[in-house]
Parts: sequence; structure tokens; C-alpha cells
Amino acid sequence: MGRADHKKLGMSLMTSALVLALSGPRQAIAADIVGLITKSNGSPFFIKMKEGAEAKAKERGVELRSFAGKNFNDNDSQVAAIETLIAAGAKGFAIVANDTRAIAPAVKKARDAGLMVVALDSPLDPPELADATFATDNFKAGEIIGQWAAKTLGLSAKNAKIAMLDLTVSPVTVDYLRDHGFLKGFGIPYKDPTKNGSEGADPRIIGHAVTGGEDAGGRTAMENLLQKDSSVNVVYTMDEEVASGAYKALQAAGKEKGVLIVSIDGGCTGVKNIKDGTLGATAQQYPLLMAAKGVEAIETFAKTGKKPEVTPGLNFTDTGVALVTDKPVEGVPSISSEEGLKKCWG
Repeated sequence: MGRADHKKLGMSLMTSALVLALSGPRQAIAADIVGLITKSNGSPFFIKMKEGAEAKAKERGVELRSFAGKNFNDNDSQVAAIETLIAAGAKGFAIVANDTRAIAPAVKKARDAGLMVVALDSPLDPPELADATFATDNFKAGEIIGQWAAKTLGLSAKNAKIAMLDLTVSPVTVDYLRDHGFLKGFGIPYKDPTKNGSEGADPRIIGHAVTGGEDAGGRTAMENLLQKDSSVNVVYTMDEEVASGAYKALQAAGKEKGVLIVSIDGGCTGVKNIKDGTLGATAQQYPLLMAAKGVEAIETFAKTGKKPEVTPGLNFTDTGVALVTDKPVEGVPSISSEEGLKKCWG
């Protein structure tokens, strides 16, 4: 190799070294951040949601950051989670709001900052606070258990004595939608679609009681309503933890036989309770699917600006509901507990 060639080679090596020095080590491209905010960490429903979100986040190559309230009444922790996601530059988040109205200012702040907001399980109040909603049709879920209870009782439904075990006293969409769906299904009119107890002095309703959505709350609420009227023969419960507590109270009072208990959720424990006869029917929903679709929607929106389409006739995307019972009635489609166990969660 001649002197000129050595010179050219030296210049080439120096140029390459300079380029490397200027560019430095190659940096990994950070994944888009997507948030999941649930009501609490303890419920199997929200554990299954997190599984669905994690699986979809991995599939779509985004980073999932999960948060939860301390309990079903904890709005402050959910607001703090939204603030954290805004500061982190997240593309958006999916949320199951503990208080669908109180969360509004934080949601608006997030959307103003450019984050996509997806409501899961329950529409926000008003629903247009969210960019999209993936949920069970909670009104339909209540309606099918109300229809089942009325048809199971037959002619005696007109003389039913019904205990209504609700979530809370504040107007939360999931609570009043399920409550009023049940009333419609049973054939009981009401006046205010956003207020539990607006059916007035209907003799079939012995009373409403709040439960916090938990077993202990369900037991206490059932004990209180039994003291008011021990002839109860139908118990509406807003979820299966409440149903479990209600059954314990009825059993302790020696009144568990001859009482129809209906609920909403479709978790594995609830479906097993149908199988063993302590729960009459439940409306099964699908939390894993809700969360997976929520993460997918945020990632798609970040890339394309496209939002998901809503289900015709609704203002959200319906992820489905099925009545689970081992005592089917004519005119109300249902699946058995065996089928429900193949689709349950928890």
C-alpha cells in the first residue's frame, strides 16, 4: 500500500471515529406511556382488568403504568394518578372512576394536556367527559336480572318484597344504571333516572341501603332491611361481594330459603355461588376485554388520531353481558353456571 493509500485510510478512520464520537452510543427509543386507573387493587374484577391491560400493552409495545384507589370511595388517589400521568407525558389512560362526577376536573385537565381518556366499566358523568368508553351495558345487566327475578316469581311478582342493596348515596353511574335496569326489568317505574329510590312508595320495595360494594357492607345493609321488613323475598345486589354479605345475613336470620338473590359481575366466586344455590342469577361482564380494548384505543389514537366507534344506540362501546343462572326462564336468554365458569374472572 502506497503513502497516498495510507493517508486516505487514515483520513477515513479519523472521520469514522469523529462520527462515532459525535453521535455517542445509540439510545433506545422510549415506549409510549399508557395508564390504567382502577377503583382498588383488591377486587378480582380489577385484577383481571390489569391482566388484560398488561397483555395488550406488551402486544402493542407500549409501557403500562397502573394505579388504583385505596377503596371504592377514594377519588383523591385517582386524581393524583392522573396528575402523575400528565407529568410523565403519557399518551392517555383508561379509568374506572370511583366518583364519575368528582373526577371531572382532573379528566378535563388531562384532555387539555393532550391525553386521551378512556372510561372503563362505567361511563363518566356526563359521558362525553371521556374520549371513549368501553363498558358493560350496566342498565341492560340490571334489566336482565330484574326480568329473571320477575319471571321466576310469576304471578306472585306483583306482591314481591324487594330489598335494594346499592353502592353509595352519591350519584354514581354504575350504581343507578344497574339499580334502574333492575327496576325496569321487574316492572317497577321510577321518576329520576340518575337517583336511586325515585320509584317512590312502591309497596314492592321495602327499602334501599348502601353497601360500599363490599361483603361487610352487604351484610349490614341486609340486616338493617330485615329489621324493617322480614318478609323480603327478593334481594337486588349491585355486585357479588354484596350478594355474599346479604346471603350471610339472611342465613344468620334463618331466612335464606325462599329468597331470590340477584347480582351483577360474573366473577368465578359469584358463578360458583350460582352453582351451589346461594345466588339465583348474575349478569356476567368481561373486564379483561374492557381494559385490553382501552389500551388498544389509546395506542391507536396516539398513532392515527382515530377514536373507536360506539355501539349503535348507545354512547359507548359495549363489551357484552350474559345472564348466568341454572334456573333459566322463558324469554330471558341465559347461560348455565358451567358455561359461566369458562368465562369468569377471579
